Amino acid sequence: MKIRQNIRHWAAKKALTTPVVGDVANDKLVDLHTSIFLNKADEDRREERRDHLDSFFDATMDTYVAALEAGFPEAEAREITHVQANFDFFNHGWTEMMEIPGDELEEHYRRYESFFTRYSITIDDPLGEFRPAEGIAEAPETPAKLDTPEYENALAGFADDVYVETDEGETVVGGDTEEPEEVDPSVAPGLDEDEASA
Repeated sequence: MKIRQNIRHWAAKKALTTPVVGDVANDKLVDLHTSIFLNKADEDRREERRDHLDSFFDATMDTYVAALEAGFPEAEAREITHVQANFDFFNHGWTEMMEIPGDELEEHYRRYESFFTRYSITIDDPLGEFRPAEGIAEAPETPAKLDTPEYENALAGFADDVYVETDEGETVVGGDTEEPEEVDPSVAPGLDEDEASA
């Protein structure tokens, strides 16, 4: 998958792994991710998906922290959560929200199979053990979109690794980029109220 990485993503990592600040960061990042992906959905479908996305992304914040604790670089930990989201979008037939085409889902799963297996995450069950006890809000599916999928917001051809686009516009293969020494968590996406890419 191709993702961006800049100081704001490093700040999100620091914020989510810092006591007290982490709770605020979590809520802001959930709101931000929901907003970004709803904007890819058809306008008449957005509100009916909002609660589902809020609860789903809230659960993936726990996945992100667990992936960091397992030793994954920031970009890979974030990619894992985006892969989970794409599993969920596919299962609902929300192809217009997907970042990767459906025929690349299996390859992305295989890249993180050991982590996914550890937490019982599958394509059919994108949250696995991260699914909250109270469950996830339901939302209507659009399965007909899977019959002739367009994947209009998906980038194909990046399934073999994580591709990181830096602030300088350079694309680096692999997620092990150097973390800045001084990172202010207050510049994390959502915390500074300035919307940015997830």
